Amino acid sequence: MYRTGDIGRWLPSGAIAFLGRVDEQVKVRGYRVEPSEISMALNQHPAVQASLVTATEDTPGEKQLIAYLVLSPGVTVSASLLREYLRERVPDYMVPSAFVSIGSLPVTSQGKIDRTALPSVNGNRLADESYVAPQTIVQEELVKILAPLLKLDHVGVNDNFFLLGGHSLLGTQVIARVSETFGVDLTLLKLFDHPTVAEMSTEIENLILAKVEGNTNVSVPGVHDARV
Repeated sequence: MYRTGDIGRWLPSGAIAFLGRVDEQVKVRGYRVEPSEISMALNQHPAVQASLVTATEDTPGEKQLIAYLVLSPGVTVSASLLREYLRERVPDYMVPSAFVSIGSLPVTSQGKIDRTALPSVNGNRLADESYVAPQTIVQEELVKILAPLLKLDHVGVNDNFFLLGGHSLLGTQVIARVSETFGVDLTLLKLFDHPTVAEMSTEIENLILAKVEGNTNVSVPGVHDARV
């Protein structure tokens, strides 16, 4: 017996499913990541029977980590709980942007994972139990900007733009749309420092108020309702 560098798991039939190699590195947010390391951490969670972490590239040069999970029978778990669980074990940049629940890991006739048979992320994500709806006009408008860019049905007030799959290129689009919607300039640095909807909205409100106070003739969309 010798070490092959392969990752696998036993199937109920007694066969071994090939999950990948320990040296299959991908670059995410400038860091080199081994998806198998994330899978091994997820597999230690009592709600997870098996997992596979892959890297997708919807935007050229910007990869996102997606975790496909086979949950233990009769067990439910939220994406937010899994994120918190992983943050205690791996760096933030190794926490997947999305968690997808599947009945089983698809395998080929050779026993290897059939990545082409994995379902799409949209419509199959695990929900976030910590979802908090927008509370102000600015937050509502900001969510309307973020959700389509992140390809999500909804984004909560406490959701982190980068943990939901956001990156610097998407960040520049957020900044452009914030400028169009609110008439203020949110910087990329501010976005990195204040990545949640609640934090971003506060920054936008401050910029709106500063602009209005500097010129009483300026009318900025949403300013009167910013803190309602």
